[in-house]
Amino acid sequence: MPVYDSTEKANRVFGELFEILVGDETFTSRLRESGLTVRLIHNKPDCHIYVSPDEMIIGEGVPETATITIKMSCDTAHKLWLGTLMMPTAVATGKVRIRGKVAKVIELVPILQPAFDRYPDLAAANGIAVEPAEV
Repeated sequence: MPVYDSTEKANRVFGELFEILVGDETFTSRLRESGLTVRLIHNKPDCHIYVSPDEMIIGEGVPETATITIKMSCDTAHKLWLGTLMMPTAVATGKVRIRGKVAKVIELVPILQPAFDRYPDLAAANGIAVEPAEV
């Protein structure tokens, strides 16, 4: 069973997560300095996000172009934000597909730390399990 059962829930949780980042001056100034914009395309369920130094758009109005486009399932995004799946492993196994320069992705990952710190509590507050399932 997928972690996210609806587009609405995915939009709410990932939207709140990226609002945290856009509200962080270090994050936005680093995006601005690097000339980075990010387009995240999540599926199962669909959730599209665009982040620039000046705005965050979620849903239908997401621009088609960005410096970096990252595609993955919502389940994969959940594991990445929890820290149970590392980005290099996700890319190597094809769980994450990236369009754009790898150097730009490398610049992006460290400035995402405030979101990694907040995601477990945010997910739990929205009824999403943050502990690995028992086998």
